[in-house]
Amino acid sequence: MNSDTPLDVLVITASNGENLKLAERFQASARSLGQRAELLDLTTLDLPLFTPRAQAAHGIPTALAPLQELLATTPRWVMCAPEYNGSIPPCLSNAIAWLSVQGDDFRGLFNGRPIAIATHSGGGGMEALISMRIQLAHLGAEVVGRQLLSNYAKPANDDSIDDLLQRLLQQRPLKL
Repeated sequence: MNSDTPLDVLVITASNGENLKLAERFQASARSLGQRAELLDLTTLDLPLFTPRAQAAHGIPTALAPLQELLATTPRWVMCAPEYNGSIPPCLSNAIAWLSVQGDDFRGLFNGRPIAIATHSGGGGMEALISMRIQLAHLGAEVVGRQLLSNYAKPANDDSIDDLLQRLLQQRPLKL
């Protein structure tokens, strides 16, 4: 990510387990399609739990500015997140909460942004995908219609990953 060449795709994982492995497969697939793709593991970021009190007492975490810059300069994202109690994982929700209090428009970072969603779940996984789709659409993102749900009984296949990436790559961020 130190290159002056902008990324085409940012693959975001909200897990250091199976979803990290899935995200690595998305990154490899994007690169095989000739795209400049990097992986962002949200579990490695030093973001304290967002609360208005934490923000007032400690200000903005130093990890937030580089995260916001990376997200703002990458036109397309893939989000790989496991299901946590029928919803999205805390590290993803927390990162979105911190990002949403930056600037005058809490949707600005997400508005018109093409995003593909995927999960590897030890449980059902569908609730995580539905929750991500609802939240990202609420923030103004253009969530790709197709999504990827995998688990131990039905692992993700390369054709599905490639197809989802092809759909994502055909989308352009909206000019708002």
